[in-house]
Amino acid sequence: MPLTSPPPSPGCPIRVAFSGGRDSTVLLHWLASSPAVRAGGLRALHVDHGLQVDSAAWARHCADACRALGVDFESRRVAVRDAGDGLEAAAREARYEALAEGLQPGERVALAHHRDDQAETVLLRLLRGSGDGLAAMRPLRRFGAGWLWRPLLDQPRDALARYARDHGLRWVEDPSNATPQADRNFLRLQVMPALAARWPGAAAGLARSAALLARQGELLAGEDARRLAQVQGLDPGTVSVPALMALAPAWRDRVLRHWLATRALPPLPPDGLRAITDELVPARADGEPAFAWSGAVVRRWRDLLYAGPALAPLPEDFACAWDGPAPLSLPTGDTLALLPGGAFEAPLQVRARQGGERLVLPGRAHSSELKHVLQDLGVPPWLRARLPLLFDARGQLLAAGDVALAAPLHDWLAARGACLRLQSPTPPCPR
Repeated sequence: MPLTSPPPSPGCPIRVAFSGGRDSTVLLHWLASSPAVRAGGLRALHVDHGLQVDSAAWARHCADACRALGVDFESRRVAVRDAGDGLEAAAREARYEALAEGLQPGERVALAHHRDDQAETVLLRLLRGSGDGLAAMRPLRRFGAGWLWRPLLDQPRDALARYARDHGLRWVEDPSNATPQADRNFLRLQVMPALAARWPGAAAGLARSAALLARQGELLAGEDARRLAQVQGLDPGTVSVPALMALAPAWRDRVLRHWLATRALPPLPPDGLRAITDELVPARADGEPAFAWSGAVVRRWRDLLYAGPALAPLPEDFACAWDGPAPLSLPTGDTLALLPGGAFEAPLQVRARQGGERLVLPGRAHSSELKHVLQDLGVPPWLRARLPLLFDARGQLLAAGDVALAAPLHDWLAARGACLRLQSPTPPCPR
């Protein structure tokens, strides 16, 4: 795809990630030169991280550039909070969240990454000990409701520089790009020039290796999915430990990585996979070991691994009255509802578990300890701690969420064709 020719239309709307720097300025101008792209819908989004004193001026420059091109423009200010992975990673996370917000179904977010960026990414991931990540950046991948698109990924940085010069483009210079403190800047300013001096085709070779690894990864992905299906439980958030143990170690690692990727969880830290395979998988079935990172957790309970967001228990002091017509919002973010509607004959008391509660199950003449009931039902301990308990005015336990109903409430619901439903909030779309 020669950079001097108008780009072909991808047949969908495009949102350009427009920083105002040279590369994104070239990308926007190049896309705007295509009548077919404009006909499909072209707009630009500038993300202001607020990390530079001139950031407001950069936003105004971007607005002026889009006005001159006749491209719809939006600027969005984001808050960058370092969660421990560094300011560069935090800024990237905030930027991608802004780019995903308001994305139309099927819309492409166009990024200005080029071949030299790809080479730097390969080196960074090599230094961090990545495996499948060595395929580096993909030209096209799913992103929220749409896609991430890198149409310049095959082009060298020099080609973008020539395009900018030939078309008289103006852009802003981020002064932080001239300092080697950030890892990527260090590679760009010091490592890549040294490699190019010895091996002129270094950047092209690294990018070509990434493309080859990407193709091999696509072939392996089908086998990863097939093997995951053999070990996954009815709940896709679980996998069978005995089935995992039956796999060769290399396949076990691949299946675990693929499983966690399908759960839309944050990337594992470098020691994450080893912690899961060396500590959780071989743990005793009656233990409750866990590995947590970045708001996510993998737990071992009985013969299953569970993966998902780290869920807080219902506060021990939680208590309220609930009459049923409106859903009850709980401090955990869950919602308890009486469906299809109606009201209880008298308000029920909703409280957190304290321990020692008992209830009479349907068809039983004697009460059972709630702890044993939940164990028999296979409810994991961390989910038991989130269950709201429903009591009548006399203090008799009627239900633990929607998983264990006492005989009186069971019969009352059955007579009215009603049910209780404990619903968790919808997880965010994966990026």
